[in-house]
Amino acid sequence: MTTVTLAGNPIEILGNFPAVGDKIANFSLVATDLSSVNLADFDGKRKILNIFPSVDTGVCATSVRVFNEQAAKLDNTVVLCISADLPFAHARFCGAEGIESVKSLSTFRTPALLEQLGVAISTGPLANLSARAVIVLDEQNTVLHSQLVPEIKQEPDYQAALAVL
Repeated sequence: MTTVTLAGNPIEILGNFPAVGDKIANFSLVATDLSSVNLADFDGKRKILNIFPSVDTGVCATSVRVFNEQAAKLDNTVVLCISADLPFAHARFCGAEGIESVKSLSTFRTPALLEQLGVAISTGPLANLSARAVIVLDEQNTVLHSQLVPEIKQEPDYQAALAVL
């Protein structure tokens, strides 16, 4: 079991967080229009998985904004912003913020995915949400970069994630 912190307090994370070189299996998420979206839908593209607890928090919202700005500049790359928020919350936030260059996706139908990706918070006030993480995949879903952010209130290392592309 992995431990990260929330405001300095330890919280436990279930699953095995992927390392560089690991292969990520196909999975399904829910888009803002309630359709199912699979990782396989992005075959042939590089993928940035921006995983976070909730778009309704400041740091999470910032990560979506930053990756939205950067995604518009990337060739053959898609940014998937993933949280347990309902698709309606993703749609509301992206609409209000003018977010158009990332795909906002929910784990609400597939909560086991959080443990599969090694980001499932099992203790503390955010239990059953995801820890903050960034996983960058190549066109064949091999991990090029992975960061499980050690403090949930801290932003991910955007430059390290983008540098591998």
